[in-house]
Amino acid sequence: MAKSNNWTREETIIAFNVYCKVPFKSSSKTNPTIIKYANIIGRSPSALNMKVGNFGRLDPELKKLGITGLVNGSKLEEDIWNEFNGNWNKLAFESEQLIANFQNKQVEEIQEIDLKNLPEGKERETIIKARVNQNFFRSAILSSYNLKCCITGLSIPDFLVASHIKPWSKDKENRTNPHNGLCLNSIHDKAFDKGFITVTSDYKILVSNYFDNYSNEKAVNDFFKKYENHKIILPDRFLPSKEFLEYHQKNIFIK
Repeated sequence: MAKSNNWTREETIIAFNVYCKVPFKSSSKTNPTIIKYANIIGRSPSALNMKVGNFGRLDPELKKLGITGLVNGSKLEEDIWNEFNGNWNKLAFESEQLIANFQNKQVEEIQEIDLKNLPEGKERETIIKARVNQNFFRSAILSSYNLKCCITGLSIPDFLVASHIKPWSKDKENRTNPHNGLCLNSIHDKAFDKGFITVTSDYKILVSNYFDNYSNEKAVNDFFKKYENHKIILPDRFLPSKEFLEYHQKNIFIK
């Protein structure tokens, strides 16, 4: 029996998940991520890519960049957008569970979470959920920054980190919020996490005076000092929250 043209709620939630994971400018029917998830839900890559474009029309950040997405869309897309945009913890886990369900698997299987040393019961469930959400957060951040460090432009995936602006331990509700993330290389991620650098609410890099103690080291200039007051490379969507950036500058940055 042919698949119905009408998208279900479950398929549309997965399409929103894919919208968060694929750099919007490179979303197409030939994109490997689009093909992968289209196969999972039994839709054509063209149909899923169109759905991603439909979500793009609802994103005010894309509109500011002059990217309007597709003009036509459904009421269901609007409902899913309104339900999950801003409720990132719910989107992350619910959508990944649905992706697993479509494959008749457990979510920990498709996420390749090692269960060997995990406790049983409720604690195990909590850890699995946290890992799933972390994976979603990383995918959303790296895709929104087009797989490039926002300070250096480095684009080697193995060196890229989805950094929380307001730390994971300090804000449970925003752990998976893509507006609470920066794509950084592993060195600048460590420096940001420890407060040796920060990003201002107008997206400029500040470098701690701590490095004055190492001013004769060329590497300190190459890695840190030369980026002082430079503007970060901004993402196409999920612009870093000014509230979170101000928190980092006030509470974590070493002046």
